[in-house]
Amino acid sequence: MYQEIILDYWKNPKNFGTIENPTASFRDSNPSCGDVVQIDLKVNDKGNVEDIKFCGQGCVISQAAAAMLTEHVKGKPIDKIKALTKQDILKTLGINLSPIRIKCALLSLKVLKYGLYSHLGKELGEEDYDTA
Repeated sequence: MYQEIILDYWKNPKNFGTIENPTASFRDSNPSCGDVVQIDLKVNDKGNVEDIKFCGQGCVISQAAAAMLTEHVKGKPIDKIKALTKQDILKTLGINLSPIRIKCALLSLKVLKYGLYSHLGKELGEEDYDTA
């Protein structure tokens, strides 16, 4: 059912943990299934994500997606991260998901963008994290 790469990210999550004194941090949950994801990040003076970590609990999809997302954005400029969409995450996962599982897969994108926009002092609208 799950591709081997997703299972590997779930069993051996990259960037798992927390960052002491992060530039931004946000935590949220998916009430329909109980997934929880927190993302901490450090943004350097040039506007690049210098370090990023996630922690939480939940299903294989939510935790693997969080690990894959943190690996993808590490070192990237904020503008590239702001431009990430639902389709980017789903393409990275590479499997078909039911509507409930899509919410699991996109939780980390929502958390990352809320944390980032909070750091920038901006409001985040639903269109900014593109989970529809």
